[in-house]
Amino acid sequence: MTACAIEPPSTDGTDGVPGTVFALTADGAYAARLASAGDSWFPERWTLDGPEPYAVPLPGDQPEEPGTEVQPLSDGRVLIHRLVEHRHAFSLLYPTGPGTGELPLGAVECPEPGTRLTLLPPAPGGTRAYALAVGPRSSAVWLVAGGASGPERLAEVPGRCSGGVWLDRAGRMLALDRELDGPVKTVVVDLERAEVSPLLQIAAGSDDRLLLADPDSGLLLISSDAPSPGQERLGWGVLGSTLPVRFPESLRVPDCAVTPFAVQPGQVLMPENCAVALRIDGPYGSWVGVWRPAGRRVDHLPAPLGWLAGAGLWTPEGVLRLPYTTRETPCGVAELTAPKAEAAARCATSAGSRDADPRGAVQEPEGTAGEAPGMSPRPAEPGPAEPAQAEPAEQVTARPVPLQQAPLGRLVTN
Repeated sequence: MTACAIEPPSTDGTDGVPGTVFALTADGAYAARLASAGDSWFPERWTLDGPEPYAVPLPGDQPEEPGTEVQPLSDGRVLIHRLVEHRHAFSLLYPTGPGTGELPLGAVECPEPGTRLTLLPPAPGGTRAYALAVGPRSSAVWLVAGGASGPERLAEVPGRCSGGVWLDRAGRMLALDRELDGPVKTVVVDLERAEVSPLLQIAAGSDDRLLLADPDSGLLLISSDAPSPGQERLGWGVLGSTLPVRFPESLRVPDCAVTPFAVQPGQVLMPENCAVALRIDGPYGSWVGVWRPAGRRVDHLPAPLGWLAGAGLWTPEGVLRLPYTTRETPCGVAELTAPKAEAAARCATSAGSRDADPRGAVQEPEGTAGEAPGMSPRPAEPGPAEPAQAEPAEQVTARPVPLQQAPLGRLVTN
């Protein structure tokens, strides 16, 4: 079991070395990153919901170690995660005139060898922050900011977990990719009930991971080697749908790594029209792809100079906001407008090119998408699977049920 004991808040400001990313709040109002000034590192908060983006440095009493994790909250404060030997210390940073204020939240101790604790992606709402402690035999989800009194362990998950995708806007249902005596499968953790159940199981021996989810439309982006054993494929499905998961050819870009990083929100009941932003890494460097399930093609767009690759956020109107930093513009946001869903669908049916050059588009002909079983929700209490219902007066969060084995042999064209 993962052994992590809570320690009282400390004011020692020591540093840590977990991984770090450019993190955005779910609503896109704030972002945070670890910035550099020469050989020194310091937290930096970006404000993105005003007329012009601007950055506020939040340096402490001493430089941070490269890799220290930071994450913005919806009130503009920045959570910082520092590692001190086996202690994981958490504090909230905020600007105070010319200086930086710091509110210690406490620490989590993980004395068991091999245990690693990292922040989970920003939660919906932006008032709480979570971390995942992965030990040799089990993983634990911790609430590290926004609780009543210091870090709190919420749920224990047998096996080694990774990833982290939020399935609802309440911040209750968390999907994790788990390895437990076999291939990787996605499970869902109900943080309110501390319950764990399967979510993504395409084939018995396949590695199946959930990469992104949009709570409005239910669109899911999936990685699995079920349709092509030994080779990861990108697929999509809809939470709550009886339709199968599909693995379209258009998401296979030759000699390139394709990673989805943002889904257009606000498309209620229209998952096929959601625009999906892709980071594409290949011989041309890194650039941006835009794909819609209904369009069956990838539109390749040049990334802005200095793009913080893999970071970005869609607006409900279909504008992709990409943060970048250059010497001339240390805090910038470029905006790209995705082709309309109707235009993308018309282009997909009329075009015949399958060129993988980033100046063109990858076209998926009819009938080339692979399939696997769909997903459907069920109530939190055990019972038969039912379609998603309108939210009653007393909120009930639906629990997704797992996919079972897929008859892939006759459905996939490699």
